[in-house]
Amino acid sequence: MLTNIIYFAVFVILVFVLSIAVKAITRGVEAKQIIKDEKSLDLDSEKSIQNLEVVDQIKELKNLHEKGVLNDDEFRKAKEKILK
Repeated sequence: MLTNIIYFAVFVILVFVLSIAVKAITRGVEAKQIIKDEKSLDLDSEKSIQNLEVVDQIKELKNLHEKGVLNDDEFRKAKEKILK
């Protein structure tokens, strides 16, 4: 009888420890996914900022071209340089 009680107590402790381990592993996986998502968002925002800068530069070139400061060939070369 005493042996059965000891086995039951050990089983309960084992189940408790396993549940804590599963919770810890789950938290770790979730945290890793959150960090990965944040890095992805950071890269997307950096690309968006770079794209906006390129658009602004091309608009500035267009304004200079329309004012006559740049001829067609200079405008085309400058635009190609920005897009590379």
